[in-house]
Amino acid sequence: MTIAITGATGQLGGLVIDSLLARVPATEIVALARNTEKAAGLASRGIDVRHFDYNQPEGLEPALKGVDRLLLISGNAVGQRIPQHKAVIDAAVAADVEFIAYTSFLHTEEASIIAVAPEHKETEKLLAAAPIKVGLLRNGLYTENFIPQAQQAAETGTLLTSAGAGRISSAVRKDFAEAAAAVISAESADDAVYELSGDESFTYGDLANVIAELTGKPVALKNVSAEEHEQILKAAGVPEFGIGFATSTDLAIKEGELFDEHPGTLSKLIGHPTTSLKDALAPALTQG
Repeated sequence: MTIAITGATGQLGGLVIDSLLARVPATEIVALARNTEKAAGLASRGIDVRHFDYNQPEGLEPALKGVDRLLLISGNAVGQRIPQHKAVIDAAVAADVEFIAYTSFLHTEEASIIAVAPEHKETEKLLAAAPIKVGLLRNGLYTENFIPQAQQAAETGTLLTSAGAGRISSAVRKDFAEAAAAVISAESADDAVYELSGDESFTYGDLANVIAELTGKPVALKNVSAEEHEQILKAAGVPEFGIGFATSTDLAIKEGELFDEHPGTLSKLIGHPTTSLKDALAPALTQG
């Protein structure tokens, strides 16, 4: 069996390959990368490295020759991902790939506020229409996304949000990567949907408490309206895109879109509890 990973030099892709190497021989792994020079370390580990650029459709099918299963890690070019993903899916079908696992987003079919939802929804539709077996890895937010906010709160003593008491069901990249490796290398690969989140959810209030516990400094939670949040970020010089992403994400949290009411699928797939919020933030907040 040959397993190919797109975005192999990215943060998630690299972690998936690390996990795969504990499950299958290196000779069964194909690392697909836009910049093959960055993948030199993977090649030195006995992995087949192939050039793979979402924006060069003509080269995708040849790169997938002989591949049985493909992990399609969603691209990072927001606004361009639908045609990019379509090109990959079309190439996989043409190359007779048997199974695609795709990194989608938690409860995508219900999400309407979070900025990343539309492209994931459309990609899922493309996969559903393709004559191929599909595993949807619907990942919650990365817990690492909260590190910059946590560091800023540790410095200023204030954690700013407009998410209200909304709960967040996130997990660290390593846990999501282990799940992807488990699904893509399983004995049998069939159509399935996996809603993936950490074992425990948290609010911004919980986040403030964890920051205070780790740093030994008081952290006050400043819960504001979406409008006030936007004005504060503008005054701080945050770019328009960053403001929109931050406020839409907080609104999605407030409305419950980033909460998984029935967690456990992720920890079951990886065979151990997911990484806690405290353990995820500790390296960034306790250095030195």
